[in-house]
Amino acid sequence: MELTRRDALACAAALSVVPLLPSVPVKAAAPLAGKQNASFYRYKVGDAEVTVISDGANTFPLNDGFVLNAKKDEVGNALERAFRPRDKMTIYFGPLVINTGGKLVVIDTGNGPGAFAASKGAVGQFAANLAAAGIDPKAVDTVVISHFHGDHVNGLLTADNKLAFPNAEVLVPEVEWKFWMDDGEMSRASGERMAGLFKNNRRVFDAGLNRKVTPYAWGKDVAPGLLAVESIGHTPGHTSYVLSSGSDRVFIQSDVTNDPDLFALNPGWHLMYDQDPVQAEATRRRIYDMIAAEKMRVQGFHYPFPGLANLVKEGAGYRWIPAPWNPVI
Repeated sequence: MELTRRDALACAAALSVVPLLPSVPVKAAAPLAGKQNASFYRYKVGDAEVTVISDGANTFPLNDGFVLNAKKDEVGNALERAFRPRDKMTIYFGPLVINTGGKLVVIDTGNGPGAFAASKGAVGQFAANLAAAGIDPKAVDTVVISHFHGDHVNGLLTADNKLAFPNAEVLVPEVEWKFWMDDGEMSRASGERMAGLFKNNRRVFDAGLNRKVTPYAWGKDVAPGLLAVESIGHTPGHTSYVLSSGSDRVFIQSDVTNDPDLFALNPGWHLMYDQDPVQAEATRRRIYDMIAAEKMRVQGFHYPFPGLANLVKEGAGYRWIPAPWNPVI
């Protein structure tokens, strides 16, 4: 349709009126939220419901000793290939709550309230995110501990050294318990880190628990459908789990690897936190070969949240493929 001279004059007249209209004040932008939402994620394994509860993440400068047998530049290159800063490490923490239908089971408890205060809330978020997920600590029947590092046991206690899960039975690997509660092993501990671990474990298991724990053996169920699996190297009694329900399974790997962008793709790299790095590497290759061959899902405590993935054997290592976020359970 062509614009007539009359239409053009009408438009010009209308535009001339616009400056005479009162100006409308521009509203200020909404304030920035400045914080993340509560972090938990649920999925099903058969009839069992798994809730991954974030305990937060710790970011620190990458140093030469983080990977014992690789140079800092090599590690930085691996991070950069994963579109991450090459000079920083971020370690994630993801305890689990499993509802088997008859039991409410917690696997590992995060860094605890002391770390929450010291890190200004970066880690130690397990209790707050547990509450956000609608889970009452008093309703937990069983707490299963995979190994005795602080990011797994410190959340057993509240800030005032009371039981964080007052009605739960606490299950610990019998080999792990024997090692860390042995006075002779403690006297032979070399280095500040190992001495600190012994001291912290005595604090946690003596202060609130009075050593009231139930040791468990590998190769047996520690809860309905939850099989304890030997995966030593990271610590002497380090334990992983296979959760089974019907024909569905997931491998809960605890600390078989730390960050998958580094240690899944490079299973021969030795982490500074592994007590026996050579044994840890052998365990990692054995277990990851099995997971990849059986196409079993893997839940990684230190994988980026929510930590559910698949593994594919690729060259000398393993490619991890995060499971798609599912908006329904």
